[in-house]
Amino acid sequence: MGDMGNGSGMKLLMRGAGVAMALAMAAASIAAPGKPMPYWASIAQDEARMRVGPSLDYPSNWVYRRRDLPVKVVQVLGLWRKVQDPDGAQGWMHVRLLSDTATGIVKAEVAPLRQSASDGARTLFRAERGVVGRLSDCSGGWCSFDVRGQRGYVKASDVWGATDQ
Repeated sequence: MGDMGNGSGMKLLMRGAGVAMALAMAAASIAAPGKPMPYWASIAQDEARMRVGPSLDYPSNWVYRRRDLPVKVVQVLGLWRKVQDPDGAQGWMHVRLLSDTATGIVKAEVAPLRQSASDGARTLFRAERGVVGRLSDCSGGWCSFDVRGQRGYVKASDVWGATDQ
């Protein structure tokens, strides 16, 4: 197995550990490939903790209990994402807590959801401030908005979220 008595085996082991540590640190600083900053995400779990730093060692500053709540990812560090919530609070979430599902939250007092993407279209229902739904087909200042199966078109200016997708 070799002579470990002269210390060369230990030096080789230490050198290998140093290389492994450098590679791990480099991997942790790589951003999410193909995603320009910032980008939209949404909370994928029924409960998600926002932390003050990018590790489980940091305390939670917020606990979210709202699946599909939109967040804006402003920084990436390994498997951690620094996010901003609809109220402007920022902190870190593990990537497993997030989804690429395009969602939005109503920021207007009341947002009419219309049959088509037009001010003159029939109002199907009204969503109050704080209602969260899934967004799609955003164009011309309008988005398709789905709230638990009830669909309509909402003005992009009435929601905060992935309206640019």
